[in-house]
Amino acid sequence: MWPIEFNWDAYRNLIDDGQLIVAMKNTVLMTVVGTLLNMVFTILAAYPLSKSRLRGRSIMLQAVLFTMLFGGGMIPHFLLINSLGLVNTYWAIWLPALISVYNMFVMKSFFEGIPAELEESASIDGANEWVLLLKIIIPLSMPVIAALTLFYAVGWWNSYMNVLIYIRSTDKMSLMVKLYQMIDLVSPEMLRSGEGVTEQTLTPEGIRAAAIVFSIIPILSVYPFLQKYFVKGVLLGSVKG
Repeated sequence: MWPIEFNWDAYRNLIDDGQLIVAMKNTVLMTVVGTLLNMVFTILAAYPLSKSRLRGRSIMLQAVLFTMLFGGGMIPHFLLINSLGLVNTYWAIWLPALISVYNMFVMKSFFEGIPAELEESASIDGANEWVLLLKIIIPLSMPVIAALTLFYAVGWWNSYMNVLIYIRSTDKMSLMVKLYQMIDLVSPEMLRSGEGVTEQTLTPEGIRAAAIVFSIIPILSVYPFLQKYFVKGVLLGSVKG
């Protein structure tokens, strides 16, 4: 359970190689922008659908639910992205995943549980829909927003298949794709030789283990700060509505 002699050779090898650092920067960019877009569009979809006064609300909900149950498939999806000229850009990954229908319904249920009297009193004072959303609804919805932000961020951090399909440039690869390549292709011949580095201290297995640890630490460090919102937000959004 406890290593006999801990050394940093494998981690120094990963940092000196630089590929994993570039992949992590790409993944951070994908995660931050993707999560921001997800939350903006999820809120903008959930808020009007939570209002019974919205005309055609039931039809819209059925149409949204249909996309959750049925999809066009990988080949039509790829042909669409290719025809839009988005291949080898991050927009090929961001745009099709703007909204998770499941997360949108969770947020919609949470919005429906907010007392209508708060909105009515603000409307009497002259607040429009944007003021209601930004000044009342969103501040009261921080638990579910934090929980869904974590859901989206973890999904983007672990993104693999779409990056493998749509991203061609090696300098745009995500961390998970680069991690797979390192686990699959690393060999003793690829390891650098240097002072104090031997086959006993630097092995393919050590490189693979270090790369896995290197990839999970950033997203794992986020959980303690969002834990209370994570549990509270998911429970509140799941039992109301």
